[in-house]
Amino acid sequence: MSELIDELLADAGERMHKTVEATNGEFSSVRTGRASPALLDRVHVDYYGTSTPLKQLASINAAEAQMLTVQPFDKTTLKAIEKGITEANLGLTPNNDGNLIRLVIPQLTEERRKEFVKMVRHIAEEGRIAIRNVRRDVMHDLRELKEGGDVGEDEERRSESELQKLTDERIAELDALLKGKEEEILEV
Repeated sequence: MSELIDELLADAGERMHKTVEATNGEFSSVRTGRASPALLDRVHVDYYGTSTPLKQLASINAAEAQMLTVQPFDKTTLKAIEKGITEANLGLTPNNDGNLIRLVIPQLTEERRKEFVKMVRHIAEEGRIAIRNVRRDVMHDLRELKEGGDVGEDEERRSESELQKLTDERIAELDALLKGKEEEILEV
């Protein structure tokens, strides 16, 4: 029966790892003082009536530390891309020269930096909650196995402590990512 417990723990580990990765992906879309193509990951453009991710319509490059360039694959989409960037409400003003769009990343004010830190902390807390939800689900499954007589109480307790250790490791990983992102945002 320990095979079943091993499967449950492996599944929990995988789900927790995916949560950490997803949270890290959300961190990359939060603006810092530097230009990063990931800032435009959430931008969608109305392309012939279909909402399409910007990265499918154009190449995005960080030309300089404070500037992004968006080079559309099809120049007829320039206006739609410009509109999509404006509607994404990123605080960036697109400059269209007919061939490509330049986005100058303004320096962040102290107040704005603090807002971004709050936003990143909120994203991290959502990640922690998701990890704890995985733990709760697996704990429930372990209790059901014990109540069904499939595993003994000792084995269930051992599994629960292993699961807790796994949970603590993933939350520590998330906290380390959060600390790094906060430092990046507060860096002047």
